[in-house]
Amino acid sequence: MSEIFSLSPEERITKLKKGNQTIIKNRTGWAKFYLEKAGFVITVSKGVYAITDSGKKLLNNHKGNIDLKYLLTIPQFAEFYKSKSTKNKANSKNVAEPNIIEDSVDINTPDEILEEQYGIINQNLADEILQKILDMSPAFFEQLVIFLLEAMGYGHGEVTGRSGDGGIDGIIGEDKLGLDVIHIQAKRWDKGNNVGRKELQSFVGALAGQSGRKGVFITTSSFTKEAMDYNPANVKIARIDGNRLAHLMIEYNVGVSIKTIYELKKLDLDFFEE
Repeated sequence: MSEIFSLSPEERITKLKKGNQTIIKNRTGWAKFYLEKAGFVITVSKGVYAITDSGKKLLNNHKGNIDLKYLLTIPQFAEFYKSKSTKNKANSKNVAEPNIIEDSVDINTPDEILEEQYGIINQNLADEILQKILDMSPAFFEQLVIFLLEAMGYGHGEVTGRSGDGGIDGIIGEDKLGLDVIHIQAKRWDKGNNVGRKELQSFVGALAGQSGRKGVFITTSSFTKEAMDYNPANVKIARIDGNRLAHLMIEYNVGVSIKTIYELKKLDLDFFEE
């Protein structure tokens, strides 16, 4: 199928954002599932599928694309698809389903739709996190940064400076034994008050005073282009802006709690082998 659709090497290996499944495999799986629901394909055994008489007739008589828009003209499939969409919308107002409109049909697979909605929910949560951080004190933010880096698997950390002193706000062991130290600068700045090259140069100067070689500059705002392009010699600086900070907090469960866990399961054809 990758050959038929002339997919590039990059397109063939591109994966969904969640999980290890490639997009081509995901879309192929859903296409097969939809064709089954329309009565055009049946599953014989694991990895083995057969076209039905209805499917053969379709290939002989239909000249256009066999896509979701076309499948919705098949009464058997339309009944399944619309009942599924109506049921899900009744169960949750937060889960988006493909729109069944006369001239417009969402071609994304359910996995891709779920992934998109997951991203929207996480981005909304990230925005809430950033606003909450801005409501707290600078001292709280410095301690939060230490908690986050520890949760990410680095060694023990501690706050060392005072907010606004222009120096090092904290240190953390790059490993749990503290054999290498990472110095931290934390700026709890409002959105739009971006960190510039000047602030990074000041941080590099503070690192030199501590004989430091690695640093993490974390801000609740963003970095200017000049700050992002700045690459000091003999020093490694990780730049984490507000959006990435919030998403790291979500990923490592810092300042958030798990609300609900959904398990996505698939049929185990090996179990049904005789």
